[in-house]
Amino acid sequence: MTQQGVRWTPDQVLALAPDAASRRAGGRLATAGPWSEVGSSEEGTVWGLCQGSGGKPYQTAVDIADGSGPAYKCGCPSHKLPCKHALGLLLLWAGGDGAVPEGEPPHWVEQWVSGRRARVKEGTTAGPPGSAARSGDPAAALRRAAQRAERVTAGATELEHRLSDLLRGGLAEAEQAGYALWEETAARMVDAQAPGLASRVRELGSIPSSGPDWPVRLLEECALLHLLDQGWLRRERLPDELAATVRTRVGLPSTADGPPVRDHWLVLAQYDTADARLTTRRIWLYGTQTDRTALLLTYGAAGRAPELTLPVGLSLDAELSAYPGRGRQRAALGRQFAPPVPAEIRPRGVTTSQAVARYGTALRADPWLESVPVTLAGVVPVPDGDVWQLADAVGDTALPITPAVGNRPGLWRLVALSGGAPVKVFGECGHRGFTPLTAWPDGPGRAVPLH
Repeated sequence: MTQQGVRWTPDQVLALAPDAASRRAGGRLATAGPWSEVGSSEEGTVWGLCQGSGGKPYQTAVDIADGSGPAYKCGCPSHKLPCKHALGLLLLWAGGDGAVPEGEPPHWVEQWVSGRRARVKEGTTAGPPGSAARSGDPAAALRRAAQRAERVTAGATELEHRLSDLLRGGLAEAEQAGYALWEETAARMVDAQAPGLASRVRELGSIPSSGPDWPVRLLEECALLHLLDQGWLRRERLPDELAATVRTRVGLPSTADGPPVRDHWLVLAQYDTADARLTTRRIWLYGTQTDRTALLLTYGAAGRAPELTLPVGLSLDAELSAYPGRGRQRAALGRQFAPPVPAEIRPRGVTTSQAVARYGTALRADPWLESVPVTLAGVVPVPDGDVWQLADAVGDTALPITPAVGNRPGLWRLVALSGGAPVKVFGECGHRGFTPLTAWPDGPGRAVPLH
């Protein structure tokens, strides 16, 4: 849905879905049967009336033409974004079989689109979030920051004592104490305004009795937590960028203070993770001119998908500003100069051994880094006993695929795409292995999301 008239693929549409149930329900509505008065415009709007269980059909419309990301309107009571009706309408349109003809939008669509674009324009001209002058006394803000730093220091000191007690008593006590010990410690870190420490403490609580070699994994995570504690307590002695990384890992807020970098950013992957309180969406972008990979993080309340959606395979002409810290991969989306458009561009790839070396280099800058974004070129998915690995088509090296991916449909989609031939795969390479997120066939073809 672009100024060039290029349609999205069904995979790109399904990448918008907030969950698997929405994908299934949207697929069932991707036929002409329940729809009437459907249409699309060259400016990037699709609309239609979908007959639901009631007597009055739902007015459904989708707009992405202003480049701020897809927006949805539907008369149904669903709180999901997008709802199944919006997904079904987009899938019907993506089929490209004439089921959604081009035409002039009806009044209710014009009214919604014009109002929405006016609000987006006002928000854009007002400047990015946080650019307005903050009210209040700057000296008072400095005092509040100093008070929070004191609380974090007290929390980190207490956590060091608790780690020492654990190691002094032996790791077997962690198995006997149960999860309550860790949850109480995590609550103390929350009180100390160190949510990053609290999150890592909760992860410790899930390790005891979690499988073979759990004491080794618990000791490793305790060592990383100890390193983070010591980094905070001695932050004045650290280089500026490493100190910024420590502050971020502890959980202190930061702003994207890097200079804006304009590029055509290819959307490599998008996926959500959720806990009881928050849904986190990770969107990986690749700068086709800067050869740089960047990460956008957006959040939604528990049970609700974040608003920003960028389907895999789109290219976005926009500016990104980096957050502080070594590596500076996380960025904030700034000014957008054109609507997202489908693109056949692919990022440059590396071998599996080069991917491992890249992760090792990144660890020197950020020892708490779980993984780095990597594109592997010319690899073949092959089984290795009970697990799978990505083997270089030329050479004798390979990367194990993360065990958690072993039973996901994305793995079998990757295997089917390869068919024994080399493919290009983007994913996250870390100490647990490689997590494939997107793949391209060996030859012409669109990106295939795997997550």
